[in-house]
Amino acid sequence: MSDTDLLFRPDLLARYGANGPRYTSYPTALQFRDDFDLDHYRHAAADPGAAETDLSLYFHIPFCDTVCFYCGCNKVATKNRKRSKPYVQQLVREIELQAALFDTTRPVSQLHWGGGTPTFLSLEEMSTLMAATREHFALRPDSEGEYSIEIDPREASVQTIEHLRTLGFNRLSLGVQDFDPVVQRAINRVQPLELTVDVMNTARANGFESISVDLIYGLPHQSVASFKRTLYTILLLAPERISVFGYAHMPQLFKMQRQMDAATLPSPATRLALLQLVVEQLTDAGYVYIGMDHFALPTDELARAQAQRTLHRNFQGYSTRAECDLIGFGASSIGKVGDVYAQNAKDLPGYGAAIDAGRLAVTRGVRLSSDDRLRRDIITELMCNLELRFDEFEAAYGVRFPAVFAPELERLRAFEVDGLVARSSDRIEVLPAGRMFVRNIAMVFDRYLGSQQVERFSRTI
Repeated sequence: MSDTDLLFRPDLLARYGANGPRYTSYPTALQFRDDFDLDHYRHAAADPGAAETDLSLYFHIPFCDTVCFYCGCNKVATKNRKRSKPYVQQLVREIELQAALFDTTRPVSQLHWGGGTPTFLSLEEMSTLMAATREHFALRPDSEGEYSIEIDPREASVQTIEHLRTLGFNRLSLGVQDFDPVVQRAINRVQPLELTVDVMNTARANGFESISVDLIYGLPHQSVASFKRTLYTILLLAPERISVFGYAHMPQLFKMQRQMDAATLPSPATRLALLQLVVEQLTDAGYVYIGMDHFALPTDELARAQAQRTLHRNFQGYSTRAECDLIGFGASSIGKVGDVYAQNAKDLPGYGAAIDAGRLAVTRGVRLSSDDRLRRDIITELMCNLELRFDEFEAAYGVRFPAVFAPELERLRAFEVDGLVARSSDRIEVLPAGRMFVRNIAMVFDRYLGSQQVERFSRTI
């Protein structure tokens, strides 16, 4: 039986098709506390021991011209382009406030603008924001750093792409989701193929090092035949990275999803056939299956980092900068500094009021315990590098792994029987067939899941 055959055994899919975290953090945001002591964040930022690590900066730009019905992101849909100017001014002020906490001689090796639609900003506003960033933080040359931005091709002209390159961005992430016009109309995201092709061609002509494309399976009206055409087109465009997310239909949490007719969603059988199509088509085309829903060309930094066991996860997904402290800017953004997670106010009024008053907008967070740190590193190793070596954790944490985690190792026995993991006396290895189920494997080591409302998470498959 091949790995692909094993992936799509109905019994495995039924057994492991549960709700669970994506582990962009551990503990997850459900464990963040509203009574978080901001002094923990300040002390972590000022820790002299952190000076040897680089910084990563994330900016959340929440505005969208139109709303995509499937979207669960923190966003503000508006046609009023004037709304972004005061927000950019608040971001500039937040940059000043955050920079005052850190040793700003620490190099910045990673920067990301997400949203929302970052290209909702005018070219002048983009320049203002990047100039303020460079004024207060030491960005590495773009030949050494990873500076990425999420792009909606409907909001990105040739001039926009050229301007982003002059600002130092060297990576693009393009939202596509599906090229089928029927699907596009159903999700309120009409995006002709020509727009995507133009953006990619312009990006490559201007020296962008890597292009990532986001697709979604499980959307209204999708069929195996229609999505096969989308995948065929994407493979012709040959982006360095492809993410294919499973649509999470959660209308009880995201009101805009109620605009779609649930009766037009693919059946469970079709959804699984779509997932099988994705894995087979992309791996046959030479992409490395990184895990979960991410694929990369073997030459891409993401695939190389996994091969070298230096891959990491943060709030943007898989990352090649494992050692960085992450500073979050903007409404709802989350930072990770040392052993502290800190999240800004989610709504624009709350965020703006704090910044305008000259204080950080952090409203929630958590300081990790020693057990949290240990389990975070275990989950990261499994999710990213697909192998966990006991001796490394025993040396770092002073624990005897098989003794401390005997219950977890026992729960992994079922995964071993199903051919998803291999266990030996000194390690756990996620087998190729287990990459799709890696969230389920990581959940074994999550001590909070028993008390969490798992329906708040998306389906693992």
